[in-house]
Amino acid sequence: MKKLLLSALAAAAFASAAIPAHSQDAQPIDGIAAVVEDGVILKSELDRAMRNILAQYANRQDQLPPRDVLEKQVLERLILVRLQVARAENNGIRVSEDELDQAVGGVASQNGISVDQLRQQLASEGIGFADFRATLRDEMITQRLRQSFAQGRINVSEAEVTSAMAAQASTGSQFHLAHILVALPDGATPEQIAVGQKKIEGVKALIDKGEMDFAAAAVRYSDSPNALEGGDLGWRSQDEIPTVFADQIRNLQPGQIIGPLRGPSGFQLVRLVEVRDGSQAAPGTVTQYQARHILIRSENEASDPQAKAKAETLRARIAGGADFATVAKESSEDQNTKDKGGDLGWFAQDAFGPDFGSQVAGLRDGQVSAVFKTSAGWHVVQRVATRQTSANTDDTRRAQVRETIGRRKLEDEYNRYLREMRGEAYVDIRSGAAAGQTQQPATTPVPVEETREQRKQRAQNAILPDASQR
Repeated sequence: MKKLLLSALAAAAFASAAIPAHSQDAQPIDGIAAVVEDGVILKSELDRAMRNILAQYANRQDQLPPRDVLEKQVLERLILVRLQVARAENNGIRVSEDELDQAVGGVASQNGISVDQLRQQLASEGIGFADFRATLRDEMITQRLRQSFAQGRINVSEAEVTSAMAAQASTGSQFHLAHILVALPDGATPEQIAVGQKKIEGVKALIDKGEMDFAAAAVRYSDSPNALEGGDLGWRSQDEIPTVFADQIRNLQPGQIIGPLRGPSGFQLVRLVEVRDGSQAAPGTVTQYQARHILIRSENEASDPQAKAKAETLRARIAGGADFATVAKESSEDQNTKDKGGDLGWFAQDAFGPDFGSQVAGLRDGQVSAVFKTSAGWHVVQRVATRQTSANTDDTRRAQVRETIGRRKLEDEYNRYLREMRGEAYVDIRSGAAAGQTQQPATTPVPVEETREQRKQRAQNAILPDASQR
């Protein structure tokens, strides 16, 4: 099976729709692993996720921590998925059945099989088709939450791009990295900092003495979301590496470790796995699109049908012969492009997020899309033209560097956002060594409904419109 399907299969054990507390008595008899806000994570879900991890490490069991430690890591990942889906839905981020059907079909087609064959493949892996669809829906929802978060928080200045390009000119190498993170809360006290530093130094000592390899230590001790992948960060160019240790990375030999280092998220150990010439990975040309769009915002779930209906009406006017640019000037709610007839200029496919980009890429030049939804609202897009441009032009290189810096910043900020989300949540763990631990939301004591409303409002304030407003 190709990588995409394998990834989807691996993820299927980690996500399923939240089960409302009031419907628990309608479920088959099953234990509860954790209560998360108004929903639960069942022991059967945790067991499936554990089996998945054990299968992935079938030939590397020695890299895994004791079962109770591994179970805690896996349960934390399930909790984070559940919280992200709930936060996204509170902010009006949805995935329709049609969108989900298209995504399932995309997984099948990219692996060269039909949906029926995909269903059979899933069954052979012991994964129900309904579970797979629930997983895919959760992945799409959390991706959209991440994209919305990026538009509200992540900015890359021209000075940062210029500085990164200068550094890139001096070293065209790319670095395969792994890390171990001991996280610190925002505004950590001196005592919390001291405890975190002692822990990371203890982990480093275990690795230095050869009592544990780096990947195993990451699985067991790291607070990073990629802990179960051995802390693997993948390949990074110079501009994707946080400045706190970028200069030191260049002087390492593969296998060497730097740290402990204090960064925005806490204390880190960073290992250089291998190095390659970055020019070997760079494509010769990139595809760019010129397009116009009309945006109708959907403020909440109640207004969503009206927003869609308005977008459908505008789409019908254009199909009936109305000029796209004129309709955009009259009715689009994207203030940055409205006066330009919705013109977005030239852009790479993922410049405004994968959902928007896939719609544009699927059109012919001159063709107008059906109405579709992103985290910003409902869109109608007309693809105007397409061109192939050299990846080595200054504008293209700057765009690529800006994107990689943005990805690095997003990773740091979003991980911090996840820790904040986890800290605010009501979580009652009922499985494993941590059973009986209840975490109340980190708010002042007020009635429960008021606390949830406050959290919902804070979440809505944190998520700003998507890239169509840039």
